[in-house]
Amino acid sequence: MTEKLDMLWSKAPSQGYAALKELLAISGKSGAVYPYINQFMEKLNSDNSYFRTRALALIVANAKWDTDCRIDENIDAILSHITDPKPITARQFIRDLPALAAAKPDLRQDILSALRRADTLRYPLSMRPLVERDIRNAVEEIDP
Repeated sequence: MTEKLDMLWSKAPSQGYAALKELLAISGKSGAVYPYINQFMEKLNSDNSYFRTRALALIVANAKWDTDCRIDENIDAILSHITDPKPITARQFIRDLPALAAAKPDLRQDILSALRRADTLRYPLSMRPLVERDIRNAVEEIDP
């Protein structure tokens, strides 16, 4: 597991993505990756958008194993990435939010509120409609 986590934070995108895919697959089957949730939380503050994207994906993937309520305790910091500085990171995270809401129904209203109040004006005009569409789709999926 240590080797996969080291690869996850590799600056080489292909290595990081390969590790992410493996860790997501493991997370889908067991809670073996969950003990590293604090590492994922720390990477939310990284200057590297790839690291933030990977951390967010793994936080969502491990929500069902979150018996310690680490996600609940950090929900505001997590949801702040709905408007991540990088629109690609924001879009990927927004698309994952219905899965987070399904795994953590007690956070559903927090997620919906954060989506509804998201300020997309920080994004260039070329990206803003895409982020807004992702937000609408996520809200509709979480609150049909």
